[in-house]
Amino acid sequence: MLKAFNFKNRKKGARQIKMTLEDHFGIVYNLKRIRRIMKKYNIVCPIRTANPYRRMAKATQEHRVVPNLLERKFKQNTPYKVLLTDITYLTFGNNKRAYLSTIKDGSTNEILAYNVSTSLSLDIALNTIYNLMNNKDITLSKDAFIHSDQGFHYTSPKYQKLVEGVGLGQSMSKRGNCWDNAPQESFFGHFKDEAYIKSCTTLDELIYEIDDYIDYYNNYRSQWNLKKMTPSSFRNHLLSVA
Repeated sequence: MLKAFNFKNRKKGARQIKMTLEDHFGIVYNLKRIRRIMKKYNIVCPIRTANPYRRMAKATQEHRVVPNLLERKFKQNTPYKVLLTDITYLTFGNNKRAYLSTIKDGSTNEILAYNVSTSLSLDIALNTIYNLMNNKDITLSKDAFIHSDQGFHYTSPKYQKLVEGVGLGQSMSKRGNCWDNAPQESFFGHFKDEAYIKSCTTLDELIYEIDDYIDYYNNYRSQWNLKKMTPSSFRNHLLSVA
C-alpha cells in the first residue's frame, strides 16, 4: 500500500492506489479494503482546495466572445478534437508567483501542451498554442476546436487570429460558469494537490517539477473514468478502435 501510495513520488487517494496496485504491482484490493487500511495507518491522501485565482484584467471593446460550441460534451471518443485550455496561478518559494497555461485533450485527459510564465501577459496563451503546434507527435482532427473561458487572453484579437491561423475552431464557456470547462479545472486541482510546488525555490525548479508531473500524469497516472488507463494509453486505445 505504501509503495503504491508513494509510486513515482506522488501521493494518491484510494482509487489511485487501487489502480496503481493493479497496474504496477499485480495486486487487486477492493476500495473498501484500501480505505480501511488507509484509515488504520493514517495514510492521508491530498485534499483539493478551491482555486482562489480570479482574472482581474478586463477585455477592451475590440475583444470578442465566441459561442459555446462544446456545450459540456467533453468526451467525444476522438483524440485531438476537443481541446480545453486555461491558466492557473502557482505560488512557490518565498511567495513567488508564476502561471501555468495548459491545453488538455477533452476525450483522453492528456495534457498536449503547456507553458509556464511569471507574467499573465497575452504571450502565455500564445506560446501555449505555439507549443501545441510544434508537437510533432500530435495530428489534430480536421474539426478540432479549442475551448476556454471568456478571459482576456482568449477574447484577444491576436489570440483569435492565431487560433484561426493554425486551423482550430474556437469555443467559450458562458460567463462565470466553471462547469463549462470542468475537466481543465479538475486537472489543475489534482496538479496542485500532487505536485511539489511550494518546495520549489526557483523558477527552473518549478518548471522541472511541472515537466516531471505532466509526464507522470500523462503516462503513469491511471484514471477511473478512462477505463482505468492512463491518458496516453486511453488515447492509443481510442486510435486503435477508430
